[in-house]
Amino acid sequence: MIENTIINSILAVILTIIVCFLISTLLPGIERKYIHARIQQRIGPLVAAPGIMAPLKFLFKENIEVSSPVPNLYKSLPIICFIVVLAILIALTPEAFKIPALSSLVAIVGFLKVEEICYVLMGALSKSIMSVRMPFPDQIKGSVHENTTRSFIEDISAKRSLRMITYGSFPLYLALFAPVTAARSIFLQDIVFFQQVHGPFLFTISGGIAAIVFFIGYMIILNEYPFSIIKAKCDVIEGPYMEYAAKYRAIVVVTRGFFMFVLGAIFSVLFIGIPPTILSGAIIINIIVALIFVFMMGIFSAFAPVFTNRQLLPTILGATLLGILSIVVGLL
Repeated sequence: MIENTIINSILAVILTIIVCFLISTLLPGIERKYIHARIQQRIGPLVAAPGIMAPLKFLFKENIEVSSPVPNLYKSLPIICFIVVLAILIALTPEAFKIPALSSLVAIVGFLKVEEICYVLMGALSKSIMSVRMPFPDQIKGSVHENTTRSFIEDISAKRSLRMITYGSFPLYLALFAPVTAARSIFLQDIVFFQQVHGPFLFTISGGIAAIVFFIGYMIILNEYPFSIIKAKCDVIEGPYMEYAAKYRAIVVVTRGFFMFVLGAIFSVLFIGIPPTILSGAIIINIIVALIFVFMMGIFSAFAPVFTNRQLLPTILGATLLGILSIVVGLL
């Protein structure tokens, strides 16, 4: 009997992951087709193009050998990011609530931090421009380049990523812990149960403030405009992702769409009290929430400029203060 229960739980988690992943592959296309393209008054790509067709195309491209001090780790970072996002989704499912060490806000925050750290490593471990060494300053004997600093474009992205880890993600983590003030517990099961009894945390004063902060943090952790500071102005592609090509680029593209859905699922669990599971029709709410966040982000990013440090710091500080306010209000 116990074995059947375990097997059923595993199957439920696997089916939930499959459904959520399939939906996530459409999110980048929905953002570009129905938001960015409409705002820019153009037709836009097919909905399946950015999240499905593009990764398939990258899978058939030839891999390149990057110049990196730790090439194997550098290549594995996109895979690590995908596994981390997958672990977060598993932790959000009701079947995982029986494992306290996994289904707690501490675990969720830990996974998110690992995902952020990967951006720093991606930039720090790449020492080339489009996989071709660029010796600057010239190291040939007789060349005159005294007192000059030799650096790479990815180094700029790594430093910016480290800056975002230091203070940029504060709003998101404050918003994550705001529901704790209502449920008086850091465990997802308790937070979900509290909202099923007393109603969604979203519809409280503290929850409304925290939801705004969460959305700001959502855009920050996705490195979306206007918070795309990790993409150096001098690069030509994607900041820390610049050197990833072929199958590694495919993993990067798939992970981004998956991460967009999982962040929406986090909001559903913490602010509405609905965990993602294929065993309940309420999974439609998880999908709707993910779509709402994608639409909001697409509209906001389409009109927003790229923030410099002068605009970024006050914005993050303001969002952080709002996050603190939501926690204080929740404690009253």
